Amino acid sequence: MQVKSTGENWRKEWVQKEITPEEAIKKIIPGNRIFIGTGCAEPQALTKELIKQSESLLDTEIIHFLTIWPEKYFTDKEEDLFRHNAFFIGGALREEINKGQSDYTPIYASEIPGLFVSGKRYVDVALVQITPPDKFGFCSLGINVDISKPIAQSAYLTIAEINPQMPRTLGSSTIHMKEIDYFVYNDVPLMEYEFKERDVSDLIGQNVANLVENKSTIHVGFGTLPNACLKYLFDKRDLGMHSHFLTDNIIPLIEKGVLTCRKKNFHPEKIITSFVLGTKKLYNFINLNPYIEFFPTDYVCNPNIISQNKKMVSICQAFEIDITGQVNASTKGYKFYSGIGDNVDFMRGAALSKGGKPIIVLPSTTLNGKKSKIVAQLEKGAGVILPRADVHYVVTEWGVANLHGKTIRDRVLALICIAHPKFRPELLEQAKELNYIYTDQLLACDEEGNICIYPKQYETSFHTRDKHKIHVRPLKTTDEAPLKELYYSLNERDRYLRYFEIKKEFLHSKTQDEVNIDYENAFSIGAFVGDFPDQEMIGTASYHLNKKINMAEFDFIIKKQWRGYGLGSFLLHHMIIIAKEKGVKGFFGNIHIENKDTIHIFKKLGNLKVTPPAEGEKELYFELVFEKE
Repeated sequence: MQVKSTGENWRKEWVQKEITPEEAIKKIIPGNRIFIGTGCAEPQALTKELIKQSESLLDTEIIHFLTIWPEKYFTDKEEDLFRHNAFFIGGALREEINKGQSDYTPIYASEIPGLFVSGKRYVDVALVQITPPDKFGFCSLGINVDISKPIAQSAYLTIAEINPQMPRTLGSSTIHMKEIDYFVYNDVPLMEYEFKERDVSDLIGQNVANLVENKSTIHVGFGTLPNACLKYLFDKRDLGMHSHFLTDNIIPLIEKGVLTCRKKNFHPEKIITSFVLGTKKLYNFINLNPYIEFFPTDYVCNPNIISQNKKMVSICQAFEIDITGQVNASTKGYKFYSGIGDNVDFMRGAALSKGGKPIIVLPSTTLNGKKSKIVAQLEKGAGVILPRADVHYVVTEWGVANLHGKTIRDRVLALICIAHPKFRPELLEQAKELNYIYTDQLLACDEEGNICIYPKQYETSFHTRDKHKIHVRPLKTTDEAPLKELYYSLNERDRYLRYFEIKKEFLHSKTQDEVNIDYENAFSIGAFVGDFPDQEMIGTASYHLNKKINMAEFDFIIKKQWRGYGLGSFLLHHMIIIAKEKGVKGFFGNIHIENKDTIHIFKKLGNLKVTPPAEGEKELYFELVFEKE
């Protein structure tokens, strides 16, 4: 069969369908429901003409997923003229929606195509932007397939703006000229979009990067912070991507060989997406790029599809989170700001993925620093997009909180500890008033009552001879539970050698003092095995400073099965480094004479002074004066 070639003569071959923008908009009659293509793919000539003729379009509904149109669609008007309905709220319509002049439909991104394909909602006219047809008559929807393709194919009348500057993309991104009722020709640059960044983006990006494992598949949600996180993944290997949309930040990751998709188990060697928000550089990059495939949102954003990617990491931004884990990512009080979008779809998809990690990111404060984004109770009118059970990881510039499977008490403490330090005391008192935590719960404070900042610089790792990696870091308020588990795991002999008695109880009132430390007069580190958050504490070392003599009482303990690997010596040497930096002169303490392993570790050190036990006693006293630098 001979295929009819369109080539450079496609306009002549489809001349009967070509009309002017003015003629195109006149095809719309009052009462019609109109769909306009999403984001940077919005058909510019058709939209301008639609605005121009708006006064004649009585009771017309205009549907968007996301519009970034730079101009106002209309000025103040009566409410029954030219009404918009947004599935996700962009800046162009935010004011009108909150004035009641436009509508907002909350719906999951994955469910929008089915709404129209099934006929539950009907579109009279679809206005989309596409490429010129290829020799087979197929046009590409280019940078935006999301809901545009299913709606364009199910609308009563489809009018396309054909733009030769639209990139041709692969995947399920085509529509045939036979499915286009009319078209207008408009050779213009596409709209572009750039994300702004906040001062805390670096710290949040670094904290997120610590959660991302090699061979993970990444999704970034809408917002400044998720997009910024991509800049901190350059030390990873063989990442993949399955994301509702893409930005310019993917290009360096691909060029540096980080984003390879080679280890993806689902759609291997392919980036899967629905649309892009970016610049001309990105548009040129995706043009005919076989590495990137576009599909509608009922596929890309379907949680069951998403979950087929192993190690699926979803990074979504929130406006506010309460201390029990309820997330608001769409409203500011009673005012609608964005929408549900892909947040819930990808959070649940990542949670269902084998090794997946759903991550919520947010700055700890508002831009002016006057309000905390982690609050005891959400702002009045706030919309809860993610209930407590859907929230796993929460990341601010102050750290990471893992909430999944945790009690309310554990969640509250974890979130308070990643709030901005100046708001933590207030949050702690509010949590006590709500009976969420112990009434005597403490936070790490200095002698003046100021919140102590976690000293991240002392985090390190130790590798055993048989290649076990042990994470070593300062203890935090949230380490009370694993510390108690370590203590209760000790047998009677270990407890006797450590405490000089067989201690049976390790109560909150006592153990919280060992984790709520000021990192100056008292310092404790823990040794952990396993990947965050499922880490087990297998050892700890502490010192308490006696200011009068500038010497610190030192002690440590290692879980029985982890002894003999050199971990005790490592913890001691790491604590010596810390103490020296703090200006401490040396360590002292008591060791039970039957505690041969500990005595052996200390005997290997120079400048050690040991006082044998008195007759009838079983404790020897040691002093270790540090060598001067």
